[in-house]
Amino acid sequence: MKMYTSVFLKRRSLSAKEAEEKIKKALEKGEVLPTEARFDSNCITPGTDFMAKLQEQLKYFVHNKLSTDKSWQGVNVYLSGHETPGEGEHKIMEFIRSETVKPGHNPNTRHCLYGLDADLIMLGLTSHEPHFSLLREEVRFGGKKSQKRITAPEETTFHLLHLSLMREYIDYEFSELRNKISFEYNLERIIDDWVLMGFLVGNDFIPHLPHLHINHDALPLLYRTYISVLPNLGGYLNENGHLNLAHFEKYLEKLSDFDREHFSEVFVDLKWFESKVGNKYLNEAAGLAAEEAGVKDMKKSKSADDSLCLATLDEVRDSHSTPGREGTEEDGEDDDMFETEFRQYKRTYYMTKMDVEVVSDEFLANQAKCYVEGIQWILHYYYHGVQSWSWYYPYHYAPFLSDVRNLSSLTLAFDLGKPFMPFQQLLGVLPSASKDLLPQCYQHLMTSPGSPIVEYYPQDFKTDLNGKQQEWEAVVLIPFIDENTFHFTLTDKCNYYYFCLFFVFIVVKNIVPSF
Repeated sequence: MKMYTSVFLKRRSLSAKEAEEKIKKALEKGEVLPTEARFDSNCITPGTDFMAKLQEQLKYFVHNKLSTDKSWQGVNVYLSGHETPGEGEHKIMEFIRSETVKPGHNPNTRHCLYGLDADLIMLGLTSHEPHFSLLREEVRFGGKKSQKRITAPEETTFHLLHLSLMREYIDYEFSELRNKISFEYNLERIIDDWVLMGFLVGNDFIPHLPHLHINHDALPLLYRTYISVLPNLGGYLNENGHLNLAHFEKYLEKLSDFDREHFSEVFVDLKWFESKVGNKYLNEAAGLAAEEAGVKDMKKSKSADDSLCLATLDEVRDSHSTPGREGTEEDGEDDDMFETEFRQYKRTYYMTKMDVEVVSDEFLANQAKCYVEGIQWILHYYYHGVQSWSWYYPYHYAPFLSDVRNLSSLTLAFDLGKPFMPFQQLLGVLPSASKDLLPQCYQHLMTSPGSPIVEYYPQDFKTDLNGKQQEWEAVVLIPFIDENTFHFTLTDKCNYYYFCLFFVFIVVKNIVPSF
């Protein structure tokens, strides 16, 4: 999965960087580091020696249990190891889907899936199975470092989450729609739309929409908007894993009011800021003229000035909080000026975040298409499986809601492609700090200056919290992997490797003495 290799590489690069910083701080404090090699958790990745050994141990364990443990008698065990492409939970869901369509399937079959990932809740709900539970370990936050970590299963507290109860809560949340919509109220379709709305706050495959954060009440906003819009749509948004583009466009159109509401708060602060420093923040005419003229120096200067103004504004807002300024516009504020500065505000976002010179209509249309493609890919992945192994979202940031428009006429097409081979997968998800997990002949590709793919493994890189609070939530600004370059490099490497083996074979054969 190309899109997932980028996610893993970014996430693990950040983890490796944090580990190096912790070691550096420990040495600066004079702490004595352990002499044994640190366990690299990145070894829990398809293609490593660790996973190959684990697979053999699991086979032995299952065979031994079936042979010696009476409680395992009559149990069917399916072991899908690291050599089968796909995420574990999605392979499980694919198995469940295949079982439910078989003749004679018992609709009262009970399913129990183990794991802490919140995605398991979404996946369980997409099955629409009435008896689906999640087994989860208790997660404790804020524990002391000296506190002993519980590792034994008998000492661990487990919780059983019944998704049947979750279904009832969702039904209750949207029950007022029963008397508002002209078409049939269908809980299964409501659940499908609920799953779709969860994707808008971001996940492993696409970034969150600007300023739309769960800890800032994004979910209630999504649900309120849905309740207000659905009666006018004539149908649901998510049709069994397929986007109804016309309905989805109308939902996003209403949701885009959030962009203006958020900017209205910023706008009031901007006017206050201008009154203090006497400096015009935005100039729409100048911005448009610079874009039309295509003068790079002007545009770069404009981007830098806007970024500086925003940064300064943030500092002023933090240090000078003036009561009574929030939530209201100054008397006599002109709507046209508001829209002008709102457009420039968004233009600044794209220029600084996405490093574009010109924010054209074509650029915005491409942003909208890429984002909706991402939503459709995820929906299909959750409901039916992989639609394309090579698809990935090609930007670190998402567009503004108000720029995701004109969706009804879009044609969304995907090429299935093929998954990466094991060593390609490893090169796609491991940082250079974990190069020892690769076969030795591949390791230099991560570190050698002459490597065609060394740019994907920077030793130092920037991160952007982008409205988040935790470091692990930050956007990791490293390049996206180019699949063609990857394939060419590794194919060339394999050809060279096999040539060397063939050459050694010829040489050895020629020096074997005759008897």
